[in-house]
Amino acid sequence: MKKEFKVIADLLPKNVRVLDVGCGDGSLMNLLIKEKNISARGLEIKEEYVKQCINKGLSVIEGDAETELHQFPDQSFDYVILSQTLQAFYNPEQVLKDLLRVGKSAIVSIPNFGYWRVRTSLLFFGKMPMTKTLPYSWHDTPNLHMCTIKDLFNFCLNRNIKINKIVGLNENRISEIKKNNLEIKNLFSKIGIFLLG
Repeated sequence: MKKEFKVIADLLPKNVRVLDVGCGDGSLMNLLIKEKNISARGLEIKEEYVKQCINKGLSVIEGDAETELHQFPDQSFDYVILSQTLQAFYNPEQVLKDLLRVGKSAIVSIPNFGYWRVRTSLLFFGKMPMTKTLPYSWHDTPNLHMCTIKDLFNFCLNRNIKINKIVGLNENRISEIKKNNLEIKNLFSKIGIFLLG
């Protein structure tokens, strides 16, 4: 299980309704159902993953979040989760608006392009970096909008999106990110996890 999923699970109370957008093979949904007694639904674009979820007994709809989220009624879930997918959308701003419309709160995680290894790779080797959290070459990456923790923080502030909590994740180190330590955590966190309201 990804450490990120454990952090996400810890941000959620028990017995709530959750929509996992881009749910993949359903690993996070399974964890939430078993550990938190959460009523979880999924939205996934890849047919192969949808089949895997259905075979596990999970409730998943096949669809693209960028074009399908409008079908969900306002506030139909307590939480909507988007795990490391925001940077792959053509219009991430609209996706965030839809997440916050469909859910009372949203949990959004991003691979942090401000992580020190990403920065040094570009600086010293002069090419787009490849890391464990960013395992793609420049020509086959699904990432369209490179984003740092600081970028998403500023984006939310500028659009009056309430930030309830930010967690930085690096290997097994988990740390809360606050405004006064944003610069240092942006440098040393591989993943940023935002709880938005």
